[in-house]
Amino acid sequence: MIATTRPSESVAELTLYVAFELGKQTWKLAMTSGVGVVPWVRTVPGGDLGAVDRALAAGRARFRLSAGTRVVSCYEAGRDGFWVHRALVQRGVSNRVVDSASIEVNRRARRAKTDRLDALKLVTMLVRVCQGERRVWSEVRVPSAAVEAARHVSRERSTLVRERTRLKNQVRGWLAAVGCGLPRRRGAQWWTRVRDWAGAALPVELQGRLERAAARWRVLEQQLEAVAAQQAAAVAAAPRDSALARLVRVKGVSTTSAAVLVAEGLAWRQFRNRRQLGGLLGFAPTPYASGTAVREQGISRAGNARLQAVSIQLAWNWIRWQPGSPLTQWYLARFGLGKRARRIGVVALARKLVIVLWRYAVTGEAPRGALLAPAA
Repeated sequence: MIATTRPSESVAELTLYVAFELGKQTWKLAMTSGVGVVPWVRTVPGGDLGAVDRALAAGRARFRLSAGTRVVSCYEAGRDGFWVHRALVQRGVSNRVVDSASIEVNRRARRAKTDRLDALKLVTMLVRVCQGERRVWSEVRVPSAAVEAARHVSRERSTLVRERTRLKNQVRGWLAAVGCGLPRRRGAQWWTRVRDWAGAALPVELQGRLERAAARWRVLEQQLEAVAAQQAAAVAAAPRDSALARLVRVKGVSTTSAAVLVAEGLAWRQFRNRRQLGGLLGFAPTPYASGTAVREQGISRAGNARLQAVSIQLAWNWIRWQPGSPLTQWYLARFGLGKRARRIGVVALARKLVIVLWRYAVTGEAPRGALLAPAA
């Protein structure tokens, strides 16, 4: 998610402003025609686009706007994703998808919150944005349908890896409870050969549980292999000058890491500068300066969690596989004095590395001093 700047709307231009509060059963539509005009709220069944068209027509009539009056709308990014945005754009509506975390709220300890109040608040903010006020909120850059579909592969792999790790830790816990550990080499029916703290075979009930867990483990491994094959096929089919094909040529950047970088927006988000990329990554400082109190609160971590995880992995791999690059030399000279310093410094290296890889993926500017595989 990234803040974007858009040209302000003309104050004299007649516009119907609409804010959607999307629920599972119903949608709230708060509509107004500008500053000082009391918003009007309508409720339609969730996902009923025909009802939305009728509500927009009723809104134009209520505010005495012509049938051809342009409509500007917004809604918060959430469970419904971007299909609502595409449907509205197809109907000629100028829509904006808003980052929910950037919406201003009352800071009282307890405040009223309903879908109606949220929609009313959102439509007033929409009018402010369209009239040129800056930093009202942050907007989400909407991916194309193809890019959004491609993200399922890398995200599925992350989910499968987490499930496998969780299952492995469960099995280790069950075995630790009877005084034994998980064998490093596990053949067929391995649980029948494991012995507890007294040298006896495991209870029949525990063996049955381990057998069922092993079956789930095998399914996870098979699915991971299928996803890995799908990612490898995507790399093989990628054009030579594509972002994916460029990234996999860098030593230390695996197919999986490159797929995550591309899927999460290293190229399609169209960053204008490194600050925007750093904002998405979330590795940014958060200073606190009020009166005489001045301190640094650490990095914000308010970025894309998948990019954060893969960037840290890439940073450690970069130190190992690119020892002669200026980035590695900078890291070792500044943070190579102790274990704690290395853990702190790897975050700074990750931020620099992702920016370098972004430039290479988009423009073809190779990282200085990096080892690259020859183009296929």
